[in-house]
Amino acid sequence: MLVGVPKEIKNHEYRVGLTPASVKELVEHGHKVCVQKNAGEGVGFSNEDYIAAGAVILETADDVFAKAEMIVKVKEPLAEERARLRPDHTLFTYLHLAPDEAQTQDLIHSGATCIAYETVTDAKERLPLLAPMSEVAGRMSIQAGAHCLEKSMSGRGLLLGGVPGVESAKVVIIGGGVVGKNAAAMAVGMGAEVVILDRSVEVLCKLDEQYGNRVRTVYSTSHSVNDHVTTADLVIGGVLLPGAAAPKLITREMISKMKKGSVIVDVAIDQGGCAETAVATTHDEPTFIVDDVVHYCVANMPGAVARTSTLALNNATLPYVLQLADRGPRQAMEENPHLLEGLNVCRGVITCQSVADAQNLPYRPAAEMLNEL
Repeated sequence: MLVGVPKEIKNHEYRVGLTPASVKELVEHGHKVCVQKNAGEGVGFSNEDYIAAGAVILETADDVFAKAEMIVKVKEPLAEERARLRPDHTLFTYLHLAPDEAQTQDLIHSGATCIAYETVTDAKERLPLLAPMSEVAGRMSIQAGAHCLEKSMSGRGLLLGGVPGVESAKVVIIGGGVVGKNAAAMAVGMGAEVVILDRSVEVLCKLDEQYGNRVRTVYSTSHSVNDHVTTADLVIGGVLLPGAAAPKLITREMISKMKKGSVIVDVAIDQGGCAETAVATTHDEPTFIVDDVVHYCVANMPGAVARTSTLALNNATLPYVLQLADRGPRQAMEENPHLLEGLNVCRGVITCQSVADAQNLPYRPAAEMLNEL
C-alpha cells in the first residue's frame, strides 16, 4: 500500500502522523510511504530522516493526496484537506465528528473510508488511540490553568500550591478518566486542593486508593457539580462520551456564580466542550472571558508539546496502521472488531451511532459497510 503523510495545517499544530521509525516499519513490511516536505520539522524530524527511513518526500499536500491510498494524519482534516479526499482513500486520524457538521458533511460527500482514532477500542472497551493524547492534555490542563490564574492573564492572582501560611488553590476536576487522572497527578504534585467528580463509584474508589486524603472524591450530580464549580479556583473539564458530543455539565448559571478571575480549562472542547460557554480557541488566542471567568478552550492542546505527543501517539497507532496497510481496510476491520469501532464514515454513510445521533443523520452499522469496500 502507498501511505501518505501530509503536513498538519491546524493552528500551531506541529505533530506529524508518522515518525521516521514508523515509516521504516511500514517500508520493512513492503509498503511505500510518501511524506510532504517538512512535515516533521516541528518535532525535529528532517526530510533526510524520512528519506533514510525509506520515504519519498513530496513537495505539496496535493501531491501526497494524489498519490496515496491511505492518509495518516493527527488532527481532523480542514476544509482544504477534505476537498482532496477521494472514494478510494482511507483516512486514519482524529476526527471528533459529533459537534462538527461541516466536516461530517464533507467526509460523507468525499466517499472516503474514514477511521477515527478516538473511537477505536480494545478488549477492555478502552480507547487506546485517544488515551496517549488524553494523558498529555490532562497534564497540560493543570499547567495551562496555573498560568491562567496569574493576574497578567486576568486570573485571580493565585499560586496553585500556595506557600506556607497561605491557602492553596482549589482545583475541581470533572471526570475521573484518563484526562482526570493525569490532571489530578499534576495538581496533587503542585500542592493544590483537589476535588474529583465522577459518576463511577469504581473510578472514585481507585482514585481514593491512589491518593488517599490528598484528594476528595465526590459522586457527580448536578448538585455536587454546582457546589464545587462555584467554589473552585480552577475547573478542569475532562468529560468523555466516546464519539458523542460532550454533555454540558457546567451551566452558564454556574459560571455566573464563580469567583472573579477563576479559570475553566475545557479539555472536552474537541467534542464540543462540557461548559455551556465553551468555544474552541487556538494556541494563538487561547483564552476568552465570560462573567469574569477565564476560559481556556484550545482544541489541540497536545500540539504545544508536539514531540512528546507525536512519539506517544505513534506508539499507539503504529500497530493499527500496519494492520490497515498489510491487510487492506476491509480485511483489517473484519479481523479486528476493535479497529472496526473506529469506522465513522464509509462510502458516504455514517457508521458511528453517536455521530449520527448527534447530527440526526442516517446510520448504518459499520459491519454492514465492509462489503462496500
